[in-house]
Amino acid sequence: MLRILILLLTVTMSLSACAVPDRTQQVAADGKPPPKVYRIRGGEANKIQYRMLDSVNALRSAAGAGPVQMNSQLNAAAATHSRDMSVQNRPWHFGSDGSSPIDRVQRVGYPGIMIGEVISETYETELETLAAWMDEKGTREVILDPRAINMGFEWFQDPNGKIWWTLIMGG
Repeated sequence: MLRILILLLTVTMSLSACAVPDRTQQVAADGKPPPKVYRIRGGEANKIQYRMLDSVNALRSAAGAGPVQMNSQLNAAAATHSRDMSVQNRPWHFGSDGSSPIDRVQRVGYPGIMIGEVISETYETELETLAAWMDEKGTREVILDPRAINMGFEWFQDPNGKIWWTLIMGG
């Protein structure tokens, strides 16, 4: 009986070593696995905004710049632009009506100056997006600009999961 048990165990282990690997895993055009979709739920908006604000202020503090505060007018300008980029299906700084970032900030009645706008089209979280922005000289300079005292941050998520992020710094 023991011989039969050992024989069955040996056969089972041998057959499991011959398993065919799963080749159904999808890959993107770059040969890597496709990005995981980060789904934003309705109740997460404030958490996401303040997580970004806290992260930006930590980076600014490390760079010797003062903190910024969330500004509802800049949030409104950022929300408008995020939705408009989705409609246009391209990440760029001009609105479908030809508006510039300065135009959008003026339209919402922001009394200060617009220092800069940072945008992204991605499936990544807000913190992964911030990390990517900090890796680029131009966007890093906008985020760390010592003149900034206000920040607006919003997004629009397409049904397929793509997120259009907009961050605006004002002074």
